[in-house]
Amino acid sequence: MALQRDFSTILIERDRVAQRVHELGHQITRDLREAGVNLDDPQAANSRVVIIAVLTGAMVFVADLIREMPVKLHIELVAVSSYPGTSVESKGVKMKTALPSDLGGAHVLLIDDILDSGQTLHTLVDLIGRQHPASLRTCVLLRKPGKAKIDIKPDYVGFDIPDEFVVGYGLDFDGLYRNFPGIAVLRR
Repeated sequence: MALQRDFSTILIERDRVAQRVHELGHQITRDLREAGVNLDDPQAANSRVVIIAVLTGAMVFVADLIREMPVKLHIELVAVSSYPGTSVESKGVKMKTALPSDLGGAHVLLIDDILDSGQTLHTLVDLIGRQHPASLRTCVLLRKPGKAKIDIKPDYVGFDIPDEFVVGYGLDFDGLYRNFPGIAVLRR
């Protein structure tokens, strides 16, 4: 594959990603059921499930994850920029779109591609929390342990990875490599 010439290593193969996404989908569904959420009737009291996907990096992950969650749910999108252009370090959180304003009483699952500095997740958790959802859970595909500048612990983590700049499965460098089906370290 032509893309692979640009990678120094493939950290996580496509099959491992798919297996972990399958596991996460079932774990999240089980946790919602155990919390008493009526997953079959979103009109029932206290049963509205809302997925908030952080664009653009989480789009592939979210698309696969929700297919593993056999529940009625709503999907909302929020665009946030923290790695503009060719940057390989977070430059801070910049909201590019507004959050939905009707999250009060909903069971919200915030999904992001990677927990690096922690700024994006922290900012969004704070903003969503102000709307008083019934519950708020967070899920990230990737986490760099010990890297976060802010103490935030996601409820669900796909993989812990080393402190490398990674691409693939929705993650990009200057808009490229999102379509690689695994997770790879970009050659410097």
